[in-house]
Amino acid sequence: MTTTTRDALRERLEKATADLDPPFAVVDLAAFDANARALSRLAAGKPLRVASKSVRSRAILERALATPGWRGVMAYTLAEAIWLVRSGMTHDALVAYPTANRSALRELAADPGLAGAITLMVDGPAQLDLLDSVATPAHRAEIRVCLDLDGSWRLLGLHIGVRRSPVHTAAAAGDVAREITARRGFRLVGLMAYDAQIAGLGDAPPHEKLRGFAIRQMQRRSYRDLLDRRSAALAAVREHADVEFFNSGGTGSVAATAADPAVTEVTAGSGLFGPALFDGYRAWRPEPAAYFALAVVRRPARGFVTVSGGGWIASGQTHASRQPLPWLPAGLRLVDMEGAGEVQTPLRGPAADGLREGDRVWFRHAKAGELCEHVNELHLVDGAEVVETVPTYRGEGRAFL
Repeated sequence: MTTTTRDALRERLEKATADLDPPFAVVDLAAFDANARALSRLAAGKPLRVASKSVRSRAILERALATPGWRGVMAYTLAEAIWLVRSGMTHDALVAYPTANRSALRELAADPGLAGAITLMVDGPAQLDLLDSVATPAHRAEIRVCLDLDGSWRLLGLHIGVRRSPVHTAAAAGDVAREITARRGFRLVGLMAYDAQIAGLGDAPPHEKLRGFAIRQMQRRSYRDLLDRRSAALAAVREHADVEFFNSGGTGSVAATAADPAVTEVTAGSGLFGPALFDGYRAWRPEPAAYFALAVVRRPARGFVTVSGGGWIASGQTHASRQPLPWLPAGLRLVDMEGAGEVQTPLRGPAADGLREGDRVWFRHAKAGELCEHVNELHLVDGAEVVETVPTYRGEGRAFL
């Protein structure tokens, strides 16, 4: 985004929100809708499942699902999935992670409607044992389950990717599938393999050309490994169950994942908001669509301003990239010795001297949905006007993790 474009964006956002007091967050609908359509094109006809952890607002989830090519929700907790289904927002929720929430499991097991709309994630019999301990097969609805295949790349003893499922090989997937289908009260309906080292790792980190080259080489080899393992795992599982779907991918790997014949659907979510971490991707970069505004409250020295609040740090490995990114006006950066603070954040740069107390600085969160944990509502901006204000999960009194 050029400086001129950013200046025009700032003018538009300032006009739309002139009557609002920071802190607040906005979603630029033109950018959001463009991202939703672009992701659908990248999926090349395969359905996209929206990752709710990257959105965390029912109204925004509904907007994504109203875009052609999007279907179903990938929830991040069972309690959240139950809430979304009961509210009528979706009738197809895949819970992305195993659950140990006994009260939510009891609620699921007691309601055939919920059980038909929600699919649980498992990677071994222990999770089945937990559910059986909550509600015996004879006294519950049949539970839909999805087998989580480890999508990491293993090379010479190295584990490259995230540590999720212990099921890495096709043989292991077949063994677990056999155990699931032999158990009363469960139905194996899907497979999932999340390729975090591809989908969630930017291949063009700013100012790190050598690291970017190394990441791209790793991703190419990891992708070839995944093509083979996903296909073999699907064949092994199909010996025991006629699964409905094979879910894989994320915003950073939509096109590559959709090209795999074994995969039937792709997950995306972060690309809708276009957070700062996705500036480091080459294949496709979403348009920034979500921002939060903080007020200037001090001018401690020439070339510096201080805003109120700002310590909205993203999860993951502790790194400067997890801090919010000052975006508007262009020409501001965090102070290395302080970073984004709990109650105030100093900023420095040539733009600082043009700001006065009461002016706004617009930030982009490093990640997507975590922004919504800091605000009760999102102001939806169309052009230079707030056309709607919608609640976040937090604004509806929901905190799932």
